[in-house]
Amino acid sequence: MGETQEDMSQAVKLYKALGEPTRLKIALLLVKESNLCFTAIGEKLESVAGSTLSHHLKQLTDSGLIDFKKNGSFIHYNVNREMAVKFAPYLLG
Repeated sequence: MGETQEDMSQAVKLYKALGEPTRLKIALLLVKESNLCFTAIGEKLESVAGSTLSHHLKQLTDSGLIDFKKNGSFIHYNVNREMAVKFAPYLLG
């Protein structure tokens, strides 16, 4: 086993984040449609409250699975493909 302690710790964070169904839906959505803003993600998920969506996005960004870029007052989210390939390749399949 060539995994470092850091890799194992990162994998645990990522799998914990994906263990919640709404966060998994968000990750799968961002694989299909990159560069979505908060509002667009919320509209596509429909039944998720704004505060809940914010919490889920924070968990996913903290896990390293998604990245964000600020563009004025908007924040756009994308899947970190390097992390997905390394720890969750099924998302990309």
